[in-house]
Amino acid sequence: MTVQAKQWTVQIFITEDDNNTHARAVLSTRDTSTVTGTGTARRNPVDRPIPEIGDELAASRALEDLALRLHEVAARDVVEMAGPIRG
Repeated sequence: MTVQAKQWTVQIFITEDDNNTHARAVLSTRDTSTVTGTGTARRNPVDRPIPEIGDELAASRALEDLALRLHEVAARDVVEMAGPIRG
């Protein structure tokens, strides 16, 4: 028995402006479906500017949002496919 693995890809796009870091996480599936999550991190102006921390926080928040949105997609699919098969 041969098991074929599926591959989904997540790309994270990060931009910065003033004291804010914005991230967008885009999940692409084999059937070309995409789901997108977003996240933002805001640096307190009195804190030292360490861009890596803003990147990490914004990216983690975008991935968390992506996970919630993917769960919503799955829940809708379950509802749509539940029940008797109609012919």
